Amino acid sequence: MSRRVLPLTRTFSRIFLAVATVLSLCASGPADAERLKDLASIGGVRQNQLIGYGLVVGLDGSGDQTTQTPFTVQSIINMLGNLGVTLPPGQSLQLKNVAAVMVTSSLPPFARPGQQIDVTVSSMGNARSLKGGTLLMTPLKGADGQIYAMAQGSLAVSGVSGASPSGGRVTVNHLSAGRIPGGATVERAVPSSVGQGDSIFVDLNDSDFGTAQKVVDAINAVAPGSAQALDGRQIQVRAPEDLNQRVAFLGRLEGLDVIPAVQAAKVIVNSRTGSVVMNQKVALQNCAVAHGSLTVTVTNEQQVSQPGAFSGGQTAVTNKGGVDIKQEGGNLFNIKAGTNLADVVKALNAVGANPLELIAILQAMKASGALRAELEVI
Repeated sequence: MSRRVLPLTRTFSRIFLAVATVLSLCASGPADAERLKDLASIGGVRQNQLIGYGLVVGLDGSGDQTTQTPFTVQSIINMLGNLGVTLPPGQSLQLKNVAAVMVTSSLPPFARPGQQIDVTVSSMGNARSLKGGTLLMTPLKGADGQIYAMAQGSLAVSGVSGASPSGGRVTVNHLSAGRIPGGATVERAVPSSVGQGDSIFVDLNDSDFGTAQKVVDAINAVAPGSAQALDGRQIQVRAPEDLNQRVAFLGRLEGLDVIPAVQAAKVIVNSRTGSVVMNQKVALQNCAVAHGSLTVTVTNEQQVSQPGAFSGGQTAVTNKGGVDIKQEGGNLFNIKAGTNLADVVKALNAVGANPLELIAILQAMKASGALRAELEVI
């Protein structure tokens, strides 16, 4: 009895061909295209900020100094009163293991009661460290004053601190803030407008009429006549009224490939750090730049005047000052017109300016009209 066996090489060749075909189909997409979910968001699908005031207990002597933070003492008295503990009037509390904190969190879209969300706990008094503390039950409120979550749990603080008997102290990272993963339970859901009406709205992350039109064209290609642009940021789309069909429709919309319009030329300057960032469309016109620096040096040298022997005089200290001004030669550089980012960077590097001086040069170029880009200082 004989059996026919296929060669292993032929079997592996067929498997490799099938896998390559699947990968090529998955990778086939428009060049430089981005998903719609990366360019825009669905109107009504947003986070909501929550905030609350609470107490952290269980600190190892690193809590608030209650003599300087009276609100901590008042909070403790109110909490103990709610728990049935009454303190004598005029009682002075000297607590070292308690700290007043602010608790913040973000309520994600479509959050339902019972879900867990992360919270951030930050000291608002003069506590040295929150490490090892436990947050007591804290209500988290929204902008409307309603309670949407309750927070409680042990803090995770990444910092560490150490002190020597002589008084020296070393601190690594930040000790006045920490997080509680899953430390809050959602108690109230936020109504969403996604399932209401016959239309949904697509909001672009950046306002651009060209990108808005391309999004409209991409949506109308899969659902003809359903999308129209209201302005450079918002697109109105007719959606199925059935919730199941609407969810599936939104899933298809978020996966659409859109080639965004070319952004305007822009130069971003951070005047605090000296950082300069520019995009690909920045262009320069012919201009001449003179770069030099002025250095002023002020010196003050103390000299001792010693009287002669047996003269009866007194030793005196005199100051000898001086001012030196140096003006380095500022060469005149002829910067040729550049139409791409590489040419612009090469031309600016030829000036030999540091980042802070480059900011002044860019501002002067913008004022003269040689810099064909929007200059934004942050």
